[in-house]
Amino acid sequence: MEQRLTIVGLGVSDLVTSTSFYEEAFGWKKLPSSNESITFFQLNGILLSLYPREKLAEDATVSHEGSGFKGVTLAHNTRSEEEVDQLINRLESKGVTVVKRPEKVFWGGYSSYIADPDGHLWEIAYNPYLPLDSKGNV
Repeated sequence: MEQRLTIVGLGVSDLVTSTSFYEEAFGWKKLPSSNESITFFQLNGILLSLYPREKLAEDATVSHEGSGFKGVTLAHNTRSEEEVDQLINRLESKGVTVVKRPEKVFWGGYSSYIADPDGHLWEIAYNPYLPLDSKGNV
């Protein structure tokens, strides 16, 4: 299998609320291929899809019930510690839940965590060991 990730799919409890979160808090634009059943956002090289949690579980033939940490986080890397602080302040001003305030971390970077409406964790981080190119790719 080739080393490739094409879509990150998030199961959400309310598609309209989650779509609004990513559009309003993050400032992202949904793709025209989005519809009343699914939302797509083009990221740098992959897609993020939002799909009703129960339907996503049904498609995978697993139970939709469950809570707590699932062992997965999403990450948005920045170009500096200052950019982490600025982004967290902007998100917090839009009502986004900050799970962990920005701080220097054991691996030598600087990071914070926020949660989307379904509790999906996003790490907002500066990693001096993974510089970003002009398109935001590692």
